[in-house]
Amino acid sequence: MNPSRFDPATEHSRRTFLSNVGFGLGSTALASLLSGDALAAGSQSSAPTGVAGQPGLPHFPSRIKRVIFLCMSGGPSQFETFDNKPELSRMDGQPMPESFTAGQPIAQLQGQELRCLGAMTKFKKYGAGGVEISDFLPWHAKMADDICVIRSMTTEQINHDPAHTFMNTGTVISGRPSMGAWVNYGLGCETNELPGFVVLSSVGGRNPQPIASRQWGTGFLPSRYQGVEFSSTGDPVSYVRNPPGVSVGQQRQIVDAVAQLNRGRLDKLQDPEIATRISAYEMAYRMQMSVPELTDMSDEPQSVLDMYGAKPGDGSYASNCLLARRLAERGVRFIHLYHRGWDHHGDLKKFMGVCTDLTDKPTYALVQDLKQRGMLEDTLIVWGGEFGRTPMFQGKGGVGRDHHIKGFSMWMAGGPIQGGTTYGATDELGYNAVQDVVHVRDLHATMLHLLGIDHNHFSVKFQGLDMKLTGVEPARVVKEVLT
Repeated sequence: MNPSRFDPATEHSRRTFLSNVGFGLGSTALASLLSGDALAAGSQSSAPTGVAGQPGLPHFPSRIKRVIFLCMSGGPSQFETFDNKPELSRMDGQPMPESFTAGQPIAQLQGQELRCLGAMTKFKKYGAGGVEISDFLPWHAKMADDICVIRSMTTEQINHDPAHTFMNTGTVISGRPSMGAWVNYGLGCETNELPGFVVLSSVGGRNPQPIASRQWGTGFLPSRYQGVEFSSTGDPVSYVRNPPGVSVGQQRQIVDAVAQLNRGRLDKLQDPEIATRISAYEMAYRMQMSVPELTDMSDEPQSVLDMYGAKPGDGSYASNCLLARRLAERGVRFIHLYHRGWDHHGDLKKFMGVCTDLTDKPTYALVQDLKQRGMLEDTLIVWGGEFGRTPMFQGKGGVGRDHHIKGFSMWMAGGPIQGGTTYGATDELGYNAVQDVVHVRDLHATMLHLLGIDHNHFSVKFQGLDMKLTGVEPARVVKEVLT
């Protein structure tokens, strides 16, 4: 039997055994959490022991411990960031050759006259590797030697929500497990005081597309592995604080009582989701202790706040990047940041400036902060959107670009990623990826590989099929970008 598969029967019997030992799963775990005068007084709990993953995983020694995925939601233009196309700029305003576009999927430009749109900025080469980066990204230019730019990404969905679904789950079918849930399920995490998969979002730019919570869902995996969205303002998790007048001891009584009810239901139904509910109550109590400490930035030096440009609690991407570092320090396995505002159909130059002003410096700060703390070597950072933008003009409210899936740019950094390099290429007008093409499935396979997981042997039986993050189509580990 594949040890990475979820076996409901095994899960039932294991949970039943645990629920019948002593006071049962809920009370036993909670008692260990709540015992001691120091904890009852609200002091910090002992060091987290971590949450185990599936038997047999990782398949081989991992090269990273965690993933931070920086999603520029809406689809940043590769022509104003990392893919310099002099020929496209030379043809600015001229008709786009039909040889590129005939019969191709174009989201909102069907029936319109297609004209080339050259880059709305300048590019320069930076770092020892001569990585080309646009003037919109001066802070990225400072970390050119830390990143590997992949200029030959492709995906399969041309509208926002299905493209996010494909990027996050490896399929356009809604209700499948997200990549963070797969990782959390397979490997567990190094903390039992915080969720193994945390989601943060910020807004700023043009036409911020909504992000559905199913993008970090678990699908057919147990729901305990889903992403937990932290609010960027106010309490990061709703109701994480005790109501006025409710002490820690009273909260213990409530949680114990609920655990007893759930255990009785579990004994009767043998439903793993009830075990998940018990686990959720356990985690909720732990989070009441750990989340306030996590989000209290008073221990951060002013120099660090200034490096990020962060004002904790303001809901910004900068503050979320700083919080991502703190989550990583505390053992969270998968951290997903969304910045909504990159859907630049119109006023491209203006809103590229808005988005890069909000995200460029904090991204640099996150990479440098992790590096200074010795954490970049075991962290994978991925930057990019759900797709890219067209090399053709779209004129709605000022010059902009349409959605594009045939060739766009992302970058990776950390772990064994070869910094200061570029990989792959698009054609002379930037329409098609033509060299060292990297599909979204290849990105997933590479991420799993770095975590010590063979994507070909990481599956869960569902509806009679062996379901995988990378699906049934061929996927490859992009070893050329690794040291």
